[in-house]
Amino acid sequence: MATTVDAGTRPAAGGQKRRSRGRGARRPNWLGGAAGWLWLLIVIVPIYWIMITSFKTQSNYFQTNPLAPPTEPTLDNYKVVIEHDFIRYFVNSAIVTLGAVVPAVLVSFMAAYAIVRAGDWWVLRSVNSLFLMGLAIPLQAAIIPVYLIVIRLHLYDTLLAIILPSIAFAIPLSVLVLSNFIRDVPKELFDSMRVDGASEWSTLRHLAFPLTRPALVTVSIYNGLAIWNGFLLPLILTQSPTQRTLPLALWTFQGQYSINVPAVLASVVLTVLPILALYVLGRRQLLSGLTAGFSK
Repeated sequence: MATTVDAGTRPAAGGQKRRSRGRGARRPNWLGGAAGWLWLLIVIVPIYWIMITSFKTQSNYFQTNPLAPPTEPTLDNYKVVIEHDFIRYFVNSAIVTLGAVVPAVLVSFMAAYAIVRAGDWWVLRSVNSLFLMGLAIPLQAAIIPVYLIVIRLHLYDTLLAIILPSIAFAIPLSVLVLSNFIRDVPKELFDSMRVDGASEWSTLRHLAFPLTRPALVTVSIYNGLAIWNGFLLPLILTQSPTQRTLPLALWTFQGQYSINVPAVLASVVLTVLPILALYVLGRRQLLSGLTAGFSK
């Protein structure tokens, strides 16, 4: 009887091994791998050229191979950029970015919570539709009305003239993303908080905020990157050199050092460093926020 059971189970085990071996054996995607390496090369080569050129002198840049590393690296280009009010432009960009991202994320978070928790109220449905309509209006189409409003408010040529429109244009997408994350929170958790006697503000702080932290980090980094790299609003709404931000300062450096290419690229590297540091600090929350919902 034992031999019969063994004989009957051996073919089944062999077939199971063959099936598992067939499932595990996958053909390599040579075309996809080649496309990935090609895209990596396209992205890496310009970054590599910018980095090595920023450490070259002007004479070495024209005499040597553009892709060859510098034989005598120098920091003179960074010194030249910093000496020409780069710190002031950096501080202006930091003030504009923080002054726009923090209020935009807070307002969007509270608006998204109200829309999800009281979605049956027609007023909030209308507000949600208004936010969705804001996604269809690009900044270029509204720059003239924004300019006229800033002039009427006597805010022209101030950093506040850049901050207020940046907040307005950052709210619609932030509300859309945050409302989807809050909607994924189980309703039973909100009901249990209400049974325990927690207020809406307490529920917002102790339940919705921790569970939607990846979304908040994602929205903050996305809006911060867009505002940090913003060029149109500083160009239209400011005039004096003391109110310039980094993107507008790069344009100035490009005109001032049109021949000194290494100095221009050094200013580009200094401009990218804060965004790179922000990504390194929040990369885990950013990745989890971007990939949330794909496993459902």
